[in-house]
Amino acid sequence: MLAYIHIPFCDSKCSYCSFNSYVDKFHLKSTYIDALQQQIQHDLIFYNIQKDSLETLFIGGGTPSTIPPKLYKKIFDTLRPYLKNNAEITTEANPNSATKEWLQGMKALGINRVSFGVQSFDERKLHLLHRAHNATQAKDAIQNATTVGIEHISLDIIYGVDGDSKALLETDLQTAFSLPIDHISCYALTIEENTPFAKTPEVAKERLELTQWLFSMIEKKGFLQYEISNFGKYKSRHNLGYWQMKEYLGFGAGAVGMLQNKRLYPHLEIESYIKEPLYKKEEVLSSEDIIFEKIFLGLRSCVGVQKSILNNTQLKNATLLLQEQKLYEEGDVLYNPNFLLADELALFLTS
Repeated sequence: MLAYIHIPFCDSKCSYCSFNSYVDKFHLKSTYIDALQQQIQHDLIFYNIQKDSLETLFIGGGTPSTIPPKLYKKIFDTLRPYLKNNAEITTEANPNSATKEWLQGMKALGINRVSFGVQSFDERKLHLLHRAHNATQAKDAIQNATTVGIEHISLDIIYGVDGDSKALLETDLQTAFSLPIDHISCYALTIEENTPFAKTPEVAKERLELTQWLFSMIEKKGFLQYEISNFGKYKSRHNLGYWQMKEYLGFGAGAVGMLQNKRLYPHLEIESYIKEPLYKKEEVLSSEDIIFEKIFLGLRSCVGVQKSILNNTQLKNATLLLQEQKLYEEGDVLYNPNFLLADELALFLTS
């Protein structure tokens, strides 16, 4: 089982961001953490979560590094008995707010993995994306994470931005690989509604050949692609857990959970969540829904798809894809050698 905590506070709103995050509600930090603590205590008991059962904990956002470690302490005190001894405990962080002192404080609480929202080391691109940090801050934050003893470090890179070139991306990668990281997440810029970039959609310039080149450059450095956007010498167990459709608890505003065949949706807005932290809307997934998701997730990742879950029509479609070498099989599992074709293959398989 996995656990996710959502921190909806940000010190700036990036031009591409459509996540549940706010720059003008810092005054609610303390009461939000209180509500979060109330939900965690309730859900652990209500859903009969066993001690030593949580394989991973991921704190995402928003920007978790806008919250000081002292506010997180009671959250960790509550969750610690439920975490396995070898649990992967990740926090996202932004370079401008993840100071050495913040990283030390989070390490003391149990954090053993940090995912930095770097996006680029190019100052022009950072300005275009409306990031709150500069390249030097990003490099310093990653070095500081190593200095304080955090075991696993990841960074995000955004590509497919107007102005991107092989030269720019190669420089970004060279800088990234010069740092003590063991994981990279690469995301193509997508234009979402109600974001500043929605007014200038031409800023997104993804090109297939550039994407393929970028991915091959990362893999040449020994960072293996284990799902459509993630590469690692170390594979994030939390990320893999989602692709394997493991059960997960969601804590915080907008943090979706999934237990058995139910998705659980809390309030999205911070104020509504603070008033009713125990509220959840339930969505019941049919067996067909679950199989459909397993196919899409499996083909987007190294998890693959168990042939035993496919019906006769899907098995016939799979045979065609095997003959065309668009899939390969090992035992009872179908694997996709090209994650960029994942959705197309999944749609054909389920048609």
